[in-house]
Amino acid sequence: MAVAEDPSPPSDDIITIKKYANRRLYNTATSSYVTLDHLCEMVKQGKEFQVFDAKSGEDITRSVLTQIIFEEESKGQNLLPIQFLRQLITFYGDSVQNFVPSYLEMSLAQFARNQEQFRDAVASAMSGKTALSQFETQIRNNMEMFERATRMFSPFASASRDSSEPTGDDHSRAEIRDLKQQLAEMQAKLDALTKTD
Repeated sequence: MAVAEDPSPPSDDIITIKKYANRRLYNTATSSYVTLDHLCEMVKQGKEFQVFDAKSGEDITRSVLTQIIFEEESKGQNLLPIQFLRQLITFYGDSVQNFVPSYLEMSLAQFARNQEQFRDAVASAMSGKTALSQFETQIRNNMEMFERATRMFSPFASASRDSSEPTGDDHSRAEIRDLKQQLAEMQAKLDALTKTD
C-alpha cells in the first residue's frame, strides 16, 4: 500500500519532522528521533521546521509548537502572564478573533527588533547604573500601538472618542487599563531592583 504524500511539501530549507502514533518525532533531515526539547532548541537557533502526522500527512506544526510552550511553562519558564492568557481566551469566537494573530505577530516582531535595547535596559536596571528610560519608552510605544490596534478593531469607538458621548467600548478600555496596570507593576518591580543595588 502506497504511503500518502504530504499535502504541501516544505521547501528545501524547512526541515520535515514526522510524528508517529506512538508520539515519537522523527527528523527526516538527520534521520533520527527527536524530542520536544530538541525542537525547542531548533526554534531558538532559528531553524525552520514543519511537523506532519506520519499517517495522515496533516500539518500539525501549530499544535506541536503549542505543546512546546506548555512544556516550557510547566517547567517554570513563565512567559505568559495569567491575565494575558485570560484575555487571549476571551478573543476566541469574538468578532476581532481574526485580527488577534496578526496583532500578536506584529507585536512580537517589534519586540524582537528591540530585544537588544531591552537586554541593555534590564542589565542597566539590575546593575543600578541608569534609569529605565529606554525600557519605559519601548513600553509606551507598545501601549500606543496596542491602543491604535484596539481603535482599528472598534472603528465606531475611534470615530466618537473625541465627542462627549460614551464610546460603548468599555471592554477594550478595561483591557487597556489592565495592561497599563501590569506594565506599571512591572516597572515598580524593576525600580525596586535598582534601589536594592
